[in-house]
Amino acid sequence: MPIVRLSEMTPDQEADLFVQLSAKEELTTRNGKPYFKVAFRDADREVSFPIWDNSPWAADCRDSWTPGSFYKLRAAYRETDYGPQLDIRKIREATDSDAADGFDPGACRPQSRFDPTAMFDELRSIVREKIDNPRLAQLVESILESNREVLMTHPAARHNHHAYAAGLLEHTLSVTRTSVFLAEKYADYYPDMQPPLDRGMVVAGAVLHDVGKVRELAQDVEGTSYTAEGSMIGHMLQGRDMVREAAAEIDIDAEMLLRLEHLVIAHQRLPEWGSPKPPMTPEALIVHYADDLDAKYHMMYAILRDEKNAGPMTSKKNVLMQQVFRGLDV
Repeated sequence: MPIVRLSEMTPDQEADLFVQLSAKEELTTRNGKPYFKVAFRDADREVSFPIWDNSPWAADCRDSWTPGSFYKLRAAYRETDYGPQLDIRKIREATDSDAADGFDPGACRPQSRFDPTAMFDELRSIVREKIDNPRLAQLVESILESNREVLMTHPAARHNHHAYAAGLLEHTLSVTRTSVFLAEKYADYYPDMQPPLDRGMVVAGAVLHDVGKVRELAQDVEGTSYTAEGSMIGHMLQGRDMVREAAAEIDIDAEMLLRLEHLVIAHQRLPEWGSPKPPMTPEALIVHYADDLDAKYHMMYAILRDEKNAGPMTSKKNVLMQQVFRGLDV
């Protein structure tokens, strides 16, 4: 059998493939019939389907299949009225020796399209080039450097936007690029504003607005989950804590620290989104809208990418809870 990627399989194709078991849930039907709902995935496709109690795989599923583990399957890919499914012919856990046939655990997990090292280096370069105040630049860069390894792999969310490896870094860099553009535009538009727009503070806020997510979210073999601190405190207040911890090592102006803390805790604007305060400075306003646009744009991109039905409008059953226009000829 040829070895293919799950995401490249076409209806009724049978092949060998390497996948991760991303979910296993024990359920019962309305009639009390027990079954397992399982999901296998690679980086770009997840297929979820039942393993019924009378299936030849029922005992192995119950006793041996472990969420988060990697498997080699021989299976046929089916498109059904209930969505994509796999008819499993053979299954075993993947081993290191499978690397010779192309097995790569990283290829089974969603990840950024962009190189994490290149993204981190660009973000650090922006900090060095665009933040004129040396104390502020030192504070931002110290937080980046102390969290470098986790930023290389951390998602921006459990679901909805940039919910994949290095998604947090991708989102942060995108928000920072947009914030740099907006800060320079509005500084030129309103040169007489008092106090003048602090472009370096905008950059600092953009880089650090979501940094608390490295403490809010945890990754394990089964995916991304909230830490206890994430559930009870949230990433904005934890981000402010990280700013305060770094500031304790640097002699930074009190008002500058206050403005930066406000940028972090106000970037989502609304209490129902988790912000204790709305943006109260021009710098915080810029970061909020740069952040909101980047998240919403990614959601709309995913809606258009994943729509299965034909027609000019997508379904309303999506994260934005609205239809999106695809074009008259779709």
